[in-house]
Amino acid sequence: MGRVSIYCDKLCFTACLILYIQLASSQKSSFASANSTEAEALLKWKASFQNQTQNNLTSWVNANEAPCNTWIGVSCNSAGSVNRLNLTNSSIQGTLLEFPFMSLPNLAYVDLSLNELFDQIPPEISSLTKLIYFDISYNQMSGKIPPEIGLLTNLQVLHLNANKFNGSIPQEIGQLKFVYELALNLNNLEGSIPASVGNLSQLTSLILFGNQLSGSIPPEIGNLSKLVELHLYDNYLSGPIPLSVGNLKNLTIMVLYNNTLSGSIPTSFGNLTNLVYLSVYGNKLSGTIPEEIGNLKFVEEVHLAANRFSGYLPRDICSGGLLQRFTAENNEFTGPIPKSLKGCKSLVRVRLQGNQLKSNISEDFGVYPNLQFVDLSHNNLYGEISDIWGQCPNLTTLRFAGNNLTGSIPSEIANANNIQELDFSLNHLVGVVPKDLGRLTSMVNLKLNGNQLLGSIPSEFGAFTQLDSLDMSTNKLNGSIPSIFGELISLNYLNLSNNNFSQEIPFQLGKLFHLSQLDLSRNSLDGKIPSEISNMQSLEGLNLSHNNLSGLIPATFVGMHGLSYIDVSYNHLQGPIPNNKAFQDVHNFEGNEGLCGNVVGLESCNKHVSKKKLVFAIIFPILGAVLLALLAIVFIKTRRKKEPGTEKSDIHDEIFSISHFDGKKLYREIIRATNGFDSIFCIGKGGSGSVYKAKLPSGSIVAVKKLHQKLDGEETLQKEFHKEISALINIRHRNIVKLCGFCSNSQHSFLVYEYLEKGSLASILSKEDEAKELDWSRRVRIVKGVAHALSYLHHDCVSPIVHRDLSSSNILLDYDYEPCVSDFGTAKLLNPDSSNWSSLAGTYGYVAPELAYTRKVTEKCDVYSFGVLALEVITGKRLGDLISSFSSPSVCENKLLNDVLDQRLPPPTLEVEHELTTIARVAITCRDSRPQSRPTMHMVSQSLSFQTAASTGGPDITLEQLIKI
Repeated sequence: MGRVSIYCDKLCFTACLILYIQLASSQKSSFASANSTEAEALLKWKASFQNQTQNNLTSWVNANEAPCNTWIGVSCNSAGSVNRLNLTNSSIQGTLLEFPFMSLPNLAYVDLSLNELFDQIPPEISSLTKLIYFDISYNQMSGKIPPEIGLLTNLQVLHLNANKFNGSIPQEIGQLKFVYELALNLNNLEGSIPASVGNLSQLTSLILFGNQLSGSIPPEIGNLSKLVELHLYDNYLSGPIPLSVGNLKNLTIMVLYNNTLSGSIPTSFGNLTNLVYLSVYGNKLSGTIPEEIGNLKFVEEVHLAANRFSGYLPRDICSGGLLQRFTAENNEFTGPIPKSLKGCKSLVRVRLQGNQLKSNISEDFGVYPNLQFVDLSHNNLYGEISDIWGQCPNLTTLRFAGNNLTGSIPSEIANANNIQELDFSLNHLVGVVPKDLGRLTSMVNLKLNGNQLLGSIPSEFGAFTQLDSLDMSTNKLNGSIPSIFGELISLNYLNLSNNNFSQEIPFQLGKLFHLSQLDLSRNSLDGKIPSEISNMQSLEGLNLSHNNLSGLIPATFVGMHGLSYIDVSYNHLQGPIPNNKAFQDVHNFEGNEGLCGNVVGLESCNKHVSKKKLVFAIIFPILGAVLLALLAIVFIKTRRKKEPGTEKSDIHDEIFSISHFDGKKLYREIIRATNGFDSIFCIGKGGSGSVYKAKLPSGSIVAVKKLHQKLDGEETLQKEFHKEISALINIRHRNIVKLCGFCSNSQHSFLVYEYLEKGSLASILSKEDEAKELDWSRRVRIVKGVAHALSYLHHDCVSPIVHRDLSSSNILLDYDYEPCVSDFGTAKLLNPDSSNWSSLAGTYGYVAPELAYTRKVTEKCDVYSFGVLALEVITGKRLGDLISSFSSPSVCENKLLNDVLDQRLPPPTLEVEHELTTIARVAITCRDSRPQSRPTMHMVSQSLSFQTAASTGGPDITLEQLIKI
């Protein structure tokens, strides 16, 4: 346009104006042509997608329109050329093989993260010479990272993380001289870290964790003087940590855990004066910790655990007064606990267990306003437990097991009223158990075993309503076992063995429906074994050996299907042993001269029975059965003689009933209680029927599932009805809804269940106030309960039962928020001789992928649904929101699991945090798209029951780690 002024000196104004318009028109035509070419190229790429209608690019339609103005995710420069594509989380299913690299020469910003892109990065990417930002994280890209990526010399941000890239990191990546963020984490990359990484002088974040990288850390990494974050954990890196790491003076985060690094920590670490987070746990590092660590004045977390370190712990570990978490467990540290820890008021968590530390525990610790967790177990500590621990208001866990502690348990500990776990086991403690401990009403785990404690168990322990595990074995306790223990409804493990308890076993223990392990052996208990113990349907192990018990083993033990181990040896028991798989080992009942049974080593119970008794034993049951049959025939004939009008107004065909209900009476009571199934009594509706709340004349409240009226020729609902009956009638598990009765006639078909006060889990999670009542411990219990129920259905029933419609809507909660799996209308009994092909059933979002295209029903279908359900319970979100929580743009290298937990609840305690981490790990494994890669429900149940803090990977686990597993 500058030439116009030259011509204007010679031409008239009109001619000048015409020339200007012609030039402008020519340039506008050029822009339009460029826009059209770029638009056509982008539309061609879109046409290669596998989901043409399900993605978010519905505005990409007309190539004649300017994409800069109307196309979602597209931006242009001032010349009208596309320079920016932001298509994150756009539901794109496709590849980059058709991407128009050559047609978009001005492209500077590309964000394709959180889609379903697959296949490799084409080498043509090198044509995007102006590219500054490139992010394809959280896709399914594979193949090798092309070396041509090194030609993108203007690149500043490169995110290839959370894909399936393999091969090695190309040396050419060192040519990206302007890049400041490099994220290649959570792939399948192997080989060594190229030395050329040291050329990236502008780099502030190097994120390579969660791969299969090997070899040593290149010393050239010390050239990255601007580096702020270094994440190399969860690889196979070996060799020493290079001394040059000390040059990274701007480093604030260094995470090297879960590798095979060896050698000692360089003294140059003392130069990292800006370091806030240091983690090297889970390596093969050895030697002493350099005193220069005391120079780290800003450090908040130091994790040295699970290495081979020796010598003293660093003396000035808390020199800056900011240290919050210090873990050095499972090493070979000796000597005293650092004195700097005594005045370190910032401490939140300390784990020093599994070393050889030796000092007086009563002198080494102070009062900490923020401290939550302390584990000093399995060292050589001595002295008495100080009462100052009661002055730590936020303390939840205190573990001193396996030391040489003496003296008594100070009652002042009860002043720290948030304590959930005390472990003083395997010491030399004496005196009585303080009854003040009963004030710790949040107690979950209490371990006092292996000491020399005297006296009785305080009745105040009845306040431990959240107690999960109690071990007071191997002491000198006496008196009776408190009957108040029957109120500890959450108890899962109880061990009182090897004491001096006497008198009878309280029958109230039969109320402990959650108990899986009970050990009362090696005491002086007498009397009979209470038959109420058989009410413990969750009981797996029972040890009553070495007592003075007498009488018969209760015959009701036959119904304890979950019992896998029992020991009643060395008592005074007599009579037959129950026909239960747990009674197969002869050594489990030796020392009882009066026992008999069909087990090797015992005499047959028939050997000493007289013929007369034998006749009575055989004839009387037969006569009883015949009499019952005759009565049934008379009853049926009598009913058939009823007046036709009466029959029509009452019951047309058949009524069936179980449990303690009379079928005919129950039918009439339900009709009356629901006013003929009036809608005002309806509390829920489903695909196959409606659920009504009915209050019977006896005062009992039941839930009645009434099937929809059967249409002519439609037998599906009736089949579902009978499936649910067949699935439920023989099931006995505390986490499966109890069937009280059922009715089937020409007027109505319905099931009668126990009424569960809290309703469905889905309903509670959807309501703000009710969801807050569902605290973390209750949610953990719900996940475990459902897992145990499914394990029972899959592995403990004669024919495995697949539920096929597991969802939060089909989990009901009782008054104590105990979960019960319900709605077996779609249950499928697995016949080992059949193909198990079936029609598709289930709730959208919970259905396993293979069911959608193969229709093959296996237990792994329920495993997948359980994974979805478990994530829903801990995040508080349904499927769509749940996926976005785990796959949103904000999910990056430092996003913690805590960030996606249900934010309506306060943060979980440290111990519950461990359990939630385990649940998340297991749930993600259950949702594997490949059925063969999912665990069985038995494995899931075991993992959730016996998880330990060590197995979870730490409470600060990130989502990348969970998604990788």
